[in-house]
Amino acid sequence: MSRTMIIFKRELGAYFATPVAFVFIVIFLLLTGVFTFYVGGLYERNQADLEPFFRFHPWLYMLLIPAISMRLWSEERKAGTLELLMTLPITLVEAVIGKYLAAWCFTAIALALTFPVWLTVNYLGDPDNTVIAAGYLGSLLLAGACMAIGSCMSALTKNQVVAFVISFVICFAFNLSGFPIVLDLFSAWAPQAIVDVISSFSFITHFDSILKGVVDIRDIIFFGSLIAFWLYATILAIEAKKSS
Repeated sequence: MSRTMIIFKRELGAYFATPVAFVFIVIFLLLTGVFTFYVGGLYERNQADLEPFFRFHPWLYMLLIPAISMRLWSEERKAGTLELLMTLPITLVEAVIGKYLAAWCFTAIALALTFPVWLTVNYLGDPDNTVIAAGYLGSLLLAGACMAIGSCMSALTKNQVVAFVISFVICFAFNLSGFPIVLDLFSAWAPQAIVDVISSFSFITHFDSILKGVVDIRDIIFFGSLIAFWLYATILAIEAKKSS
């Protein structure tokens, strides 16, 4: 664990060593503000909740998370420092988890900086802060799942742009998998059990469930399993590149 934390601190510090981190945070805060107050119509709804704030997170993360994760391993491979990293007295599992946690923590920092939106709603009304807390938890889990996907894609290629595009497409597919337009494509020929499985992989379905304030253990297991699966795939991808 101590070696994992060393990688974690190294990677998290690297984010703030360049202006890229601050640019990302500013863009994230601006976009959440636009979607919450202008597109979502927070004031016009006359309801003291953050539903317009959380509603667009799956679509924001689909675009912004790959922009963070694309450098996790692609940059190491392109710069030729992956081999150097592997010569250090750490295991590959520790390196993958450390780099992933740093990226996820950076996203959590950006999410935490949206607290003025929460303060605004509490100033204007009397919201159910338990539901809002559940929404933040769901948003963090959703970001973690997208980050794990991006980590795997970054491990598969040296090209950061390619890693970004593939991560975007996969996250987009997870978002859409519960939509009728997608399910109708399969329901015409596939058994209902397969259609139900496809629907169960929808990020939005599980995220919306948490947004209602009911933190179902099945939703936690869904996001946790996805994170574990894609991080394991990251390890396999790096191992394959090392042996090739």
